[in-house]
Amino acid sequence: MFEKILYPTDFSDVSKKALDYIKTLKDAGAKEVVVLHVIDEREMDHIAHLPEVSIDIEELEKKREEHAREEIGAIEKELKESGFAVKTRIEKGIPFRDILKAEEEENVSVVVIGSHGKSCISEMLLGSVSEKVIRKSSKPVLVVRR
Repeated sequence: MFEKILYPTDFSDVSKKALDYIKTLKDAGAKEVVVLHVIDEREMDHIAHLPEVSIDIEELEKKREEHAREEIGAIEKELKESGFAVKTRIEKGIPFRDILKAEEEENVSVVVIGSHGKSCISEMLLGSVSEKVIRKSSKPVLVVRR
């Protein structure tokens, strides 16, 4: 049923909880997991335009990419040890857009995503990543809450 899973992760605790659900899908026929991390380009743009901040943006981006590679490598290892075929992707962009793009490009059966369950004003107006994925996905979405 869900042979190929897209697992977008921000490496948060709730995202790691979603990883535990993915492992349970192995017994239901899941064979492959595409692990996706999107580095939100809007955060870097915002930091770059703060006048009081004197940070080397290129160095900061490099460190974020290194951190993402380390984290995604650990997830890949864990999933392979559980018997899954694993593909990893690190993208720079807008998270919900890149998740939907990967969903289409990878032709996955299901998206398994963690949701922080926040309810702040900005998310009510703009919507969270998981909420946007749910609304716009052409595939089933399993949302794992905190």
